[in-house]
Amino acid sequence: MKKMKRNEEWMEIYKNGDKAGFTQLYERLYEPLYCFLYRYTQEEQLSIDIVHDTFEILQKKKQAFNPAKGTVKAYLFQIAYRLLINKLNRRKKWRSLLPFLAPQSNHSISMDEKLWVQQAIADLPDKQRAIILLVYYEDLPQNEIASILDIPIGTVKSRLHTAMNTLKNNLEEDFHAER
Repeated sequence: MKKMKRNEEWMEIYKNGDKAGFTQLYERLYEPLYCFLYRYTQEEQLSIDIVHDTFEILQKKKQAFNPAKGTVKAYLFQIAYRLLINKLNRRKKWRSLLPFLAPQSNHSISMDEKLWVQQAIADLPDKQRAIILLVYYEDLPQNEIASILDIPIGTVKSRLHTAMNTLKNNLEEDFHAER
């Protein structure tokens, strides 16, 4: 119980502008967060990325923490779990839209298939290619992409839709031509 109370104290110190509080929270809660995420996903890099993103969100939303609603640990786990579910859902969506981009358990992607995908992405118009790279490779949500590219979110959605259709068509043609 003493440890819990200490985390709350560090959070209050951090909320008041002392970076030492953040450092203490990070040192105390990094490992439990990472272990939870790794046990859930069995993916080291994904778990590390989500822990990092969780602490970035804490930095942005430190004032939103309300000790009356729960502990700092619970708050961070909630953030991490939401990030994890969002990333996993995005992966599922990508796998359903472009199944050849995700390795199947009984079929691994050959180097030729990887090169086809890379070339198909490289052949996209610049604006569509930027969207695909930011969504698929950087795993960014559409609102952040809109901000990065300084375009409306509707434009992000339409370019993504167009790019996906173009990729599907081009890669299906290449796949069938090769067989």
